[in-house]
Amino acid sequence: MAASELYTKYARVWIPDVEEVWKSAELTKDYKQGDTVLHLHLEDGTELEHKLDPKTKNLPHLRNPDILVGENDLTALSYLHEPAVLHNLKVRFIDSKLIYTYCGIVLVAINPYENLPIYGTDIINAYSGQNMGDMDPHIFAVAEEAYKQMARDERNQSIIVSGESGAGKTVSAKYAMRYFATVSGSASEANVEEKVLASNPIMESIGNAKTTRNDNSSRFGKYIEIGFDKKYHIIGANMRTYLLEKSRVVFQADEERNYHIFYQLCGSTHLPEFKDLKLGPADSFHYTKQGRNPVIDGVDDAKEMFTTRNAFSLLGINESYQIGIFQVLAAILHLGNVEVKDRDSDSSNIPPNNSHLTIFCDLMGVTYKDMSHWLCHKKLKTATETYIKPIPKLQAVNARDALSKHIYAKLFSWIVDHVNEALHSTVKQHSFIGVLDIYGFETFEINSFEQFCINYANEKLQQQFNMHVFKLEQEEYMKEQIPWTLIDFYDNQPCINLIEAKLGVLDLLDEECRMPKGSDDTWAQKLYNTHLKKCVLFEKPRMSNKAFIIQHFADKVEYQCEGFLEKNKDTVNEEQINVLKASKFDLLVELFQGEGKVTSPTGPPPGGRTRLSIKPDKARPSQSSKEHKMTVGLQFRNSLQLLMETLNATTPHYVRCIKPNDYKFPFTFDPKRAVQQLRACGVLETIRISAAGFPSRWTYQEFFSRYRVLMKQKDVLTDKKLTCKNVLEKLVQDPDKYQFGKTKIFFRAGQVAYLEKLRADKLRAACIRIQKTIRCWLARKKYLRMKSAAISIQRYVRGYQARCLAKFLRRTRAAIIIQKYQRMYVERKRYKRQQAAALAIQCILRAYMARQQYQALLREHKAIIIQKWVRGWLARQWYKRSLAAIVYLQCCVRRMRAKRELKKLKIEARSVEHFKKLNIGMENKIMQLQRKIDEQNKENRAMSERLSNLEISHTAESERLRGELNRLRGAEEEARNNANRITTLLEELARLRKELEATRTEKKTIEDWADTYRHEMEAMVSELKDQNNLLKNEKNDLNRMIQEQGQLMAEKMQKALEEETKQLENDLNEERSRYQNLLTEHLRLEERYEDLKEEVSLTVTVPKPGHRRTDSTHSSNESECTYNSEFAESEESSRGREDVTKAALDMSLFLKLQKRVTELEQEKQSLQNELDRKEEQFQRARARDDEDHKKARGAELEYESLKRQELESENKKLKHDLNQMRQSLTGNAGAGMAAPGSPAYKVLLDQLNSSNEELEVRKEEVLILRSQLVSQKEAMQHKETMTEPITYAEDLKNLNDAGEVTQAYMGLKETNRAPTPDYRELNEDGELWLVYEGLKETNRLLESQLQSQKKTYDNEVEALRGELQSMKEENNRQQQLLAQNLQLPPEARIEASLQHEITRLTNENLDLMEQLEKQDKTVRKLKKQLKVFAKKIGELEVGGQVENVSPGQTVDEPIRPVNIPRKEKDFQGMLEYKREDELKLVKNLILELKPRGVAVNLIPGLPAYILFMCLRHADYLNDDQKVRTLLTSTINSIKKILKKKGDDFETVSFWLSNTCRFLHCLKQYSGEEAFMKHNTQKQNDHCLTNFDLAEYRQVLSDLAIQIYQQLIKCMENILQPMIVSGMLEHETIQGVSGVKPTGLRKRTSSIADEGTYTLDSILRQLNSFHSTMCQHGTDPELIKQVVKQQFYIIGAVTLNNLLLRKDMCSWSKGMQIRYNVSQLEEWLRDKNLMTCGAKETLEPLIQAAQLLQVKKKTDEDAEAICSMCNALTTAQIVKVLNLYTPVNEFEERVSITFIRTIQTRLRDRKESPQLLMDTKMIYPVTFPFNPSTVALETIQLPSSLNLSFLTRV
Repeated sequence: MAASELYTKYARVWIPDVEEVWKSAELTKDYKQGDTVLHLHLEDGTELEHKLDPKTKNLPHLRNPDILVGENDLTALSYLHEPAVLHNLKVRFIDSKLIYTYCGIVLVAINPYENLPIYGTDIINAYSGQNMGDMDPHIFAVAEEAYKQMARDERNQSIIVSGESGAGKTVSAKYAMRYFATVSGSASEANVEEKVLASNPIMESIGNAKTTRNDNSSRFGKYIEIGFDKKYHIIGANMRTYLLEKSRVVFQADEERNYHIFYQLCGSTHLPEFKDLKLGPADSFHYTKQGRNPVIDGVDDAKEMFTTRNAFSLLGINESYQIGIFQVLAAILHLGNVEVKDRDSDSSNIPPNNSHLTIFCDLMGVTYKDMSHWLCHKKLKTATETYIKPIPKLQAVNARDALSKHIYAKLFSWIVDHVNEALHSTVKQHSFIGVLDIYGFETFEINSFEQFCINYANEKLQQQFNMHVFKLEQEEYMKEQIPWTLIDFYDNQPCINLIEAKLGVLDLLDEECRMPKGSDDTWAQKLYNTHLKKCVLFEKPRMSNKAFIIQHFADKVEYQCEGFLEKNKDTVNEEQINVLKASKFDLLVELFQGEGKVTSPTGPPPGGRTRLSIKPDKARPSQSSKEHKMTVGLQFRNSLQLLMETLNATTPHYVRCIKPNDYKFPFTFDPKRAVQQLRACGVLETIRISAAGFPSRWTYQEFFSRYRVLMKQKDVLTDKKLTCKNVLEKLVQDPDKYQFGKTKIFFRAGQVAYLEKLRADKLRAACIRIQKTIRCWLARKKYLRMKSAAISIQRYVRGYQARCLAKFLRRTRAAIIIQKYQRMYVERKRYKRQQAAALAIQCILRAYMARQQYQALLREHKAIIIQKWVRGWLARQWYKRSLAAIVYLQCCVRRMRAKRELKKLKIEARSVEHFKKLNIGMENKIMQLQRKIDEQNKENRAMSERLSNLEISHTAESERLRGELNRLRGAEEEARNNANRITTLLEELARLRKELEATRTEKKTIEDWADTYRHEMEAMVSELKDQNNLLKNEKNDLNRMIQEQGQLMAEKMQKALEEETKQLENDLNEERSRYQNLLTEHLRLEERYEDLKEEVSLTVTVPKPGHRRTDSTHSSNESECTYNSEFAESEESSRGREDVTKAALDMSLFLKLQKRVTELEQEKQSLQNELDRKEEQFQRARARDDEDHKKARGAELEYESLKRQELESENKKLKHDLNQMRQSLTGNAGAGMAAPGSPAYKVLLDQLNSSNEELEVRKEEVLILRSQLVSQKEAMQHKETMTEPITYAEDLKNLNDAGEVTQAYMGLKETNRAPTPDYRELNEDGELWLVYEGLKETNRLLESQLQSQKKTYDNEVEALRGELQSMKEENNRQQQLLAQNLQLPPEARIEASLQHEITRLTNENLDLMEQLEKQDKTVRKLKKQLKVFAKKIGELEVGGQVENVSPGQTVDEPIRPVNIPRKEKDFQGMLEYKREDELKLVKNLILELKPRGVAVNLIPGLPAYILFMCLRHADYLNDDQKVRTLLTSTINSIKKILKKKGDDFETVSFWLSNTCRFLHCLKQYSGEEAFMKHNTQKQNDHCLTNFDLAEYRQVLSDLAIQIYQQLIKCMENILQPMIVSGMLEHETIQGVSGVKPTGLRKRTSSIADEGTYTLDSILRQLNSFHSTMCQHGTDPELIKQVVKQQFYIIGAVTLNNLLLRKDMCSWSKGMQIRYNVSQLEEWLRDKNLMTCGAKETLEPLIQAAQLLQVKKKTDEDAEAICSMCNALTTAQIVKVLNLYTPVNEFEERVSITFIRTIQTRLRDRKESPQLLMDTKMIYPVTFPFNPSTVALETIQLPSSLNLSFLTRV
């Protein structure tokens, strides 16, 4: 394509710049062939004339269209060159805050110098399983690609991470390993992935240090091989290290530090275990203070030491070894402080008793004398003799430092070896992924041996990288069948030959090291003589003879020869090593035990060991031993060769880390430094190779979708491939600019930009046409509006004039009417005033006359009342006088008669005859009376003893009553005193009356004054009224304000209440979610247990015979945790025997499992023995308790009899005391008849009498109760003697009648099957044993009958005891009430007694009503049973009549056909089954049931109804064992079928519905009032009667939660592949979004190909889920919860992918998402599920789509976004704005200023910083009670279920 077509006006180009490397400019004039100057307009507004090179006349690089800027893949750019790459990286890094970018197969990672929230577990889960091009660039995407290729291609992988120091290599490698550890997991028992990650802090502490470029710079290279097994689980790892920088141990430049471990030690000196190391702060040691900055900002060395020690422990390095490591490190620090002094110019010495050397020797276990001697001396060997020569101070210091470096290198190698041992696995490695973290290309002002080796390694890696890129390009071309043309690329083999070939730099260096007098200068001369002017890559500096220059692939580097030989030799004083080898410190000896061995190329890291042979003095070193000493350069070359072989045998993945600036500023981009690193790391070479061929590649579908606007309708054919070919031939004339492959179109560089230009021109022309039409339409609309407005104005003006005239006429007429009514009003008002005055005068006059008449009547009435009372008083006085006189006369008459009678009796008594008559028979009577007196005396003595005891017990009560009596007497005395006070009060009243008269006179004078004052005050009141009105107005205003404030406060309180309610709901949901998560974890552990059990069953060849004993007393909780029914065990054992012939397990695992099985069997046996022992103890304890209970029962009865006697005596004594009180009160009353208070004493006497009568009644009740208890005791004794034989006989009769003896015997035989007894020991047939077993079972049954009878008796006794207690309480209450009544006044006593009586009668009535209700219920129940029995008897009678018909009659007499109606059987809604049919029931109803047939043909929840009906029958029989086994088998079988078919949504939904229905049935028929109120009367009759299954309801609820979570997981697995494709990638609205150009890392096409999922696929799947659940009869509330969870998953997955895909964040994609969400909402409306909360779960996705579409420029837009996106976090909002990418050139990017404005406004939000939504989150589920309307008695059993063994009852 001609340049004149591209370099036109407004075209943008890149021109070189000194500061920014490249600067953007715009052409202001078209370029024409032959022009030497380009007229440019820079972005800062300046004009520039750019001169072209007259020789090459190369035009400047063209700039890519804006829509291609910020692409994920640099190869997607149309123009591939250095400025385009640099600008794209800068835009992504600065504007979008994206640190990762693809460049073909390379991932470019820019260090942000800031912690970013993009490495969490949620991000790992998001990238797991995704294709590399589907998501935004990330280190996790590279790791996932390596992991997938390893599994797919079964080829080892490697990830090569390179870059400068400080570019982030170590962090990238660390995150890659973390990804593998998280995704793959571990297959062994130990957490290998944790160990792999734990090696990082160890290697960082001993191998990383702070430099001027990086605070955590790796000073060594490492290659970690992460091993995987056949299932691709991590099983171990191995680490190889390269070229440790040992010189850092003894020297650090300014602002740098030594290795981190030294500062961690110095920061942990306060720990007690480090006291012996005698360390101090880092500033006190020479080796740690040279950098003069020992602190790193934000790093706590003590905390890092804790992390390092934990990592050591996790890797198996115990505490003693750790202390040893720290001891060696501390010794190195002390050795650096050893001061060497000059003795003379050729010798030196160390002062004696040097503290640091002493500590060094103590820590290292060597002698002070030897070490101090050999630090200042060296041994020289000749052919015949050995000399010891002193060395000067400088050499001694160098020797000391060399020893320190050597010890540290040895320790480093030892730690690496032990880390590898800890990471080594015994399991065979199937494949591995290697992670290479190696230094990048380095060039400094002074470059030495280390930089030479580093750059040599990078030359080798760059060569391997170039070959791999070239190979991939060739494979792509051959795959698409495009002609392959050789692409020229840079080959750095000459540079590698210069370094490593024969007579190369390394070869000459090794040769010089072998020379006796070799030096750096002689080696430099050899280099000049060999390579100068012979190799173009080798140069000599102009001003130096001790340096050389090598042209590397990245840049020229000048190396200083000084120190090359010494570093290559790596020599250490041999005698110093001998001293260390003689140490008593075991770890030190272990470090140096392999010193004299030859190091192989595959050995430990190079540069880390000293290669000296320690020989005796007289031994002559052989030539071969010298040759075996490998130099550092040779070791490094061999190790590098091994590394390259490893990498070539794997599939490499490249990560190039870029350092954006040298000042560690976050998100600051330095173009110069970036370009330098891009050139050095090979990224630009990759771009150049891609640009040399066909870099832009489109599929035919993508090309057609993007450039459909350039085609005419006639060009569009059915074959899209042919359509693309025809159109492209018309658009691009040069056929060399593109190639057609099998599936893609390949374009040369710049062609996509040209096509984009054509597309933009076409769209621009279309826009102009649309604008023209729209503007015409708008102008016409404006004209029509103006015309309509003019007509409207005219109409309104005319109307206004007419209205004005009408208004004038109306006003004139209204004035006349107003005058008329005004005159009428004035006259009427005058008349009314006169009328009111007349009425007022009449009213006053009539009122005066009425008051006068009323006063007269009142005076007359009061006079009559006075007369009445006076006459009555006079009559009473006359009556009393008459009565007293009559009584006095009666007394006189009676006294006279009595005197006469007494006189007559005295005369008779004096006569002798009378005396004799009286004494006749007196002697006999005296004798009789004497005997009687003796007997009475005996009785009196016994009674006196008894009375004395009772008197003592009741003394206190008597004292209390006496005290109460004294208090009453005191109250009486107080009343008398009050009476005396009355007289004084009367005197006071007279005095007050006199004062009142005086006051009245004063009142008259005051009233006169008040009249005058009143007139004065009226004026003041009027003024106050005015002020009051003002105050009222103010008050009203204040009231209004108060009301408003009250409303505001009420609203605030309402809001606060709502927030509190919402918070409580959230807390409840969190608790419910936490509980359900625990259930999920429990289910996972249960499945793990089942898997382990299956593995154990595989290891055991043949199970032992016999039946495992099961305790029959398991509770419901135990059945919850016991998940093995007999049926399940039989199936599992059979499956274990079938699978035992599968592939053999690993022998070690087999032995471990076998050992574990043995331990479990022993533990089981011990627990069985313990259980038997506990049962025996329980039996003995129960027998002992029975005896104690009988004894205690007798003692209790005796105690009760004594208590009754005491109660009786108490009542007698109280009666006696009350009689005495009554007599005393009566006497007092008689003595003071007229005294005040005498009526109160009468009332008190009446109450005492009534209490006495009530006590007599209570006494009779107690006597009756006593007699009843005595009779019951006798009956009980008789019953105990008679119960046993009767019970035995009755039980035997019942068993024989029911046929249960055999069944009981078989049940006992099954449950108590211990080791099978040998029947032959008894007799041949075993009959005696059978008889014995039957007798035992019979004895057990009879014993249970006895226990039940005993329990009944105990219940009766307890009831009687309760009644007795209530009697006592009633008696005490009566006594308390009596005492309280004595304290009350008379009126209150009467009221209290009445209230008490009313309360007592009310309670009795309530009790009687309850008893009546119970009896009514019993009567109704008996009536129903009677009806049932009557029906059965009727049926039996009918059957008996039929049987009584004779055979002859049936044969001879013909029977006419008569229709006999059959009565419907009254079923009770129960199903009867035999115990042995339980397994068959579970198998047919659960394990082998097909949900589809049941859901379509039968009623929903039928299995649940059947199981509950069987359960009801077991409850009806009161068989707890049957209930327990049925429920346990049901739960276990449901779990088993779900484990087997857990991936089938239909099965899981079916059993979720039936489990919930079964749970609802247990609630509905539990008999609890809360559930029974929803039932019909018939359903309430079917409630469970014997068992409370509340615990099993909880177990079933937990099971339902587990099934629900399994349903959600199954549903998620089905929906997961559809969501991203259907919600994001598929174009539901065709043509809205255009496809952008893609690079080598292909993303998933947004065009729906065949087999891809669309939104319709999601809706169809949702319909399928919904219809399936409805068919299964799932509760509507549960369906709503499932739908809500479905929509949450859809929204979360869609939003997470949107946040991780830059290509999806555009305006058109927002429209697609909103349309898709509207379709989902329409689905909810169709299903009537809008209220289930599902729509709210999509709110974050809706707001993200709106955010893509809203305007994003001004502050108002920012405010609108902040208020709109309340469901999105700040991180998500900023991420979407950063990722927003225009698809067309008419869209604009979001500016950085706008994003910062958003961040500022959202700064105060309190929210989680998490970027992605948790797709694994499951809302807590609830199961609201949903009663069934199905009547159990109407349910029929279909024959298809094969349940014929069930019988309806």
